[in-house]
Amino acid sequence: MAPCARMMKEIKDESSVEYQRLAWDALRKSINGLVNKVSTNNIKNIIPELFAENLVRGRGLFCRSCIKSQTACPRFTDVFAALVAVVNTKFPEVGLVLLRRIILQFQIAYKRNDKPRLLAAVKFIAHLVNQNVVHELISLELLTLLLENPTDDSVEVAVGFVTECGALLLEVCPRGLHGVFERFRGFLHEGKQIDKPKFQGYPAIRPELDLVEKEDQFTHVELSLADKIDPQIAIDVFKADPNFLENEKIYEQLKKDILGDQEEEEEEEEEDDQELESESELIRDETETNLINLRRSMYLTIMSSVDFEEAGHKLMEIMETEPGHEMELCIMLLECCSQERTYIRYYGLIGQRFCMMKNIHKENFEKYFVHQYSTIHHLETNKIRNVANFFAHLLATDALPWHVLAYIRLTKDSTNSSSRIFIKFLFQELSEHLGIRMLSERLSKEIFDESIFPKDNPINTRFAINYFISIGLGGITDNLQDYYKNMPRLVIQQQNSQEESESGSLSDDDDRRAKKRRRN
Repeated sequence: MAPCARMMKEIKDESSVEYQRLAWDALRKSINGLVNKVSTNNIKNIIPELFAENLVRGRGLFCRSCIKSQTACPRFTDVFAALVAVVNTKFPEVGLVLLRRIILQFQIAYKRNDKPRLLAAVKFIAHLVNQNVVHELISLELLTLLLENPTDDSVEVAVGFVTECGALLLEVCPRGLHGVFERFRGFLHEGKQIDKPKFQGYPAIRPELDLVEKEDQFTHVELSLADKIDPQIAIDVFKADPNFLENEKIYEQLKKDILGDQEEEEEEEEEDDQELESESELIRDETETNLINLRRSMYLTIMSSVDFEEAGHKLMEIMETEPGHEMELCIMLLECCSQERTYIRYYGLIGQRFCMMKNIHKENFEKYFVHQYSTIHHLETNKIRNVANFFAHLLATDALPWHVLAYIRLTKDSTNSSSRIFIKFLFQELSEHLGIRMLSERLSKEIFDESIFPKDNPINTRFAINYFISIGLGGITDNLQDYYKNMPRLVIQQQNSQEESESGSLSDDDDRRAKKRRRN
């Protein structure tokens, strides 16, 4: 039993503030969990579970969770829009709150020229238009605004919007869409190419997400992008309800009415599913849908967890249900880490926890270290810094074996600007964690004569020494500097030993020739 449910059972007065607060926390966690795990495959199962929660009291929680998840994973926008469309049929006030917040997000992103957030908001609006949650006139208003004073970014956003909902606009308001194409032709060479395929590959609604009958749809027509929006943030936070028990009973009755209709539909669908069950077992998933859903679940878990312990626990539960995909965890953790503006220790702690837990994770992070270093030139400087700091954390805590540094060969010919930046951030972060003395001692326990401390020739040795001195870590090269100072003497000794061996072999040849002459 969950802690909230256990504590709620201990409270006898269900109308008390303490009970209401616990019920609110349970509602928030349940709604967030359902929205985060919704996908094309399970949306029909998620909907009844969602209606079982009090969406009237938790309407702010539902809207916030939908917008947050959609912004984090825009490629699942049509799934979130389909979920909103179903909820909107039963609770139009919930759909209205969500639409207002999306419009406000659009207004803020447009004003601040925040392109990622603007693209996410525009895509959500497009699919809500496709689902007939909001009237298509808002599409023309949006396109008019974006193309009024066109810039490269606004035109790109407009093209993306038309791509997402153009199939619907072509059907319901072709004249308006034609006007938009005329605007595109004014400043885009590819303007003529946009409408030729008639949006093939971009249907308004995928068949599996067409969940609402036309007669059940509720369309909000009174909204405009120019509206002054009240986001109603107050409904996102707990507030004691003096009529809590009465309102709970009212929603219980609403829930019975809603789920009663859906149960009949589910019984009919179950009969169809049973007929197709044997056939579906023979169909293989060649589209990697399961892998995409797994990566999405990992991403949402990493980004929404309160701390690394919660994230580690939830990710472990995901890995138990999807064995054999341990490398995906490593990849997703590094991707999330690299996307941050600055390095956040939270990611290193998650990686450390998994490395300490099982050797397979340690091996995967070691493999991915090699992969990241070999492809480091594909990353920009900020991402290089975050990745380097992540691996520095694993090394400093001994979560990752130090012999991985042997994959780095620090010579002028073996490195480029990106790899040298990576090495700089990596060792500077290790120095911050351990200190110069301890770092030097730790490096001395491994053999790096052919990697970060090359001793194959004086040029490479001198390059490594100069490099570490230039980044403020000359102290870790004391042994290498001593070796470099003694290198001329070592070279002379090697040459003398080589000459002695050659002269010895020559004298042996002379003896053999003399004996041969005597025999003759």
